[in-house]
Amino acid sequence: MRGKRHGKKVVVVDGMGGGIGVQLTGKLRDASGDDVEIIALGTNAVAVERMVKAGAHRGASGENAIIQSVVLGDIIVGPIGIIIGNSMMGEITRAVAEAILAAPGERILLPLQNEHLTLAGLDGLPLAKMIERAVELTVERLQTA
Repeated sequence: MRGKRHGKKVVVVDGMGGGIGVQLTGKLRDASGDDVEIIALGTNAVAVERMVKAGAHRGASGENAIIQSVVLGDIIVGPIGIIIGNSMMGEITRAVAEAILAAPGERILLPLQNEHLTLAGLDGLPLAKMIERAVELTVERLQTA
């Protein structure tokens, strides 16, 4: 696959071990086809390594890597915490959240709630269903763009 040019790019952003990013990456890889490049961005190397093992074509970790690379994505996928400064136990800095919000790609975010964030009006879907829906939306957007 080296040297192959990919059409669309999907950026998956995660941290704290990358568990959600791993699931998103694997399912996106299976559903999106060979013409989509998946770029794994994480707040730490462990998260990125796990996403690359799950099928991302390449990845990078750390604040500057995320800020510089998030602009590559036609679509940016991850938990809602990636757009909230100081979330994910402080792993998402304000600069990272701002860069993700300012990036030109469409954001598809999983509405995960935590002790400091309550999203009113959302039915508590299981994580697996949220991931399925995020993958479906991403593939739909890639096909219509």
